[in-house]
Amino acid sequence: MVVRLLLPPTPPLPCPEVPVPDRRSFLQHSAAVMTALTLPRAVLATPRAPRFEISLAEWSLHRALQQKQLAHLDFPLVATRDYGINAIELVNSFFKDKARDRAYLDDFKARADGEGVRTLLIMCDGEGRLGDPDAALRSTAVTNHHRWVEAAAHLGCHAIRVNAASSGSFEEQQRLAADGLRALTEFGATHKISVIVENHGGFSSNGAWLAGVMRMVDHPGCGTLPDFGNFCVQYGAAGQPCAEMYDRYRGVAELMPYAKAVSAKSHDFDDDGNETGTDYRRMLDIVLDAGYSGWIGIEYEGGRLSEAEGIRRTKTLLERYRDG
Repeated sequence: MVVRLLLPPTPPLPCPEVPVPDRRSFLQHSAAVMTALTLPRAVLATPRAPRFEISLAEWSLHRALQQKQLAHLDFPLVATRDYGINAIELVNSFFKDKARDRAYLDDFKARADGEGVRTLLIMCDGEGRLGDPDAALRSTAVTNHHRWVEAAAHLGCHAIRVNAASSGSFEEQQRLAADGLRALTEFGATHKISVIVENHGGFSSNGAWLAGVMRMVDHPGCGTLPDFGNFCVQYGAAGQPCAEMYDRYRGVAELMPYAKAVSAKSHDFDDDGNETGTDYRRMLDIVLDAGYSGWIGIEYEGGRLSEAEGIRRTKTLLERYRDG
């Protein structure tokens, strides 16, 4: 006698490309993902991408330029060939009479382009006080900066750096500086050039004051250029050191929400390569914690080391933090 077993049809197997996890596997996988998301960056295996690029401020070579050992037109070549830096920040005093000389600007731009060097901004001094209490003088100062906005646009910059000089009380100077800056910023916007203010002496070296000015201007084209070292709010007698300093770390923290550029000021270095006046690691933590990922410009201003050595040591220090 043959007994036949009637078995139910065999169900199809799950698709191999989409495995069906059991509850235990699912929970293990979810736990692993959550653990990875909560690990500190240093524990993760993926290397950190560079969070800022390094540029070179022309003022770092001011002695060579003033002593005619370096021509302004050769600055792009020197930046890339001598220091391996392909972005530069100009100073208007080294080509003061050339702002509207298109042939000269074309020559400079051709040299920079030929070296693969980007011109980021022009630092403008000596054009009057944008916060002058005299309305006519304030207006003249704004107009004086127009040519530098135009030159910056011609060279492919993103900004001009200006000063917020004024006189009067804390509040009066804020109001006057904001008035001049707003007028200049509106002109800059027509050329797609931002107007950025450096902490550069007087009330501008008070981070809270300058941050307040930014809120008064209230324009996306106006911002700050925090400088690591320019926090003297009261100078002493001629030849004497600063009489009153604003806390540099607090000041940079106050200015970073408005930053469109950053200046890594340096003066001297110890045997370990650290800047003697500024804790660069602490300062750069402040900069990066603010979400900044733009250019940080080397501005060496020391006297003990040569300009070339000061630039190289500042670059090495920035790279140590960025790439380490």
